Amino acid sequence: MSSKIISKLFVMAGFSNVLGVLLLSRGLTNQVMMDAQPEVMGYFGLIAIVLWGLAYIAVAKSYAAVPWLIAVFAVEKLAYVIVYLQWFTSHSIATVYERDAFAGVFYSIYGLNDFIFMLFFGWVFIRVFRKTKR
Repeated sequence: MSSKIISKLFVMAGFSNVLGVLLLSRGLTNQVMMDAQPEVMGYFGLIAIVLWGLAYIAVAKSYAAVPWLIAVFAVEKLAYVIVYLQWFTSHSIATVYERDAFAGVFYSIYGLNDFIFMLFFGWVFIRVFRKTKR
């Protein structure tokens, strides 16, 4: 995979965080979304997700210079995947959809999205780390 494609995927990861949160939370006002998982998706948590997204975009062209930051991104995504799986196995997504379709869409996709980008960041870290060891 070329560096140009990798950079574009960093931007895509960033926009999925920023736009996903801002659109589906209706500009950080979707109380159903925040109430469904308040310890992670409360107001502050949503702002943190937007900030993570901006961080991905910020390193899109210089990711190779910061391999350990990319490792942090992978671990951060792993944390969200674990928390999502815990939530998903103990809550009803149908109930969330009944209360708000935007929140339902968010909870339907955020775990898979984070899993995919966790794999991506992990792969990029390994690739860059191996190159720096030469």
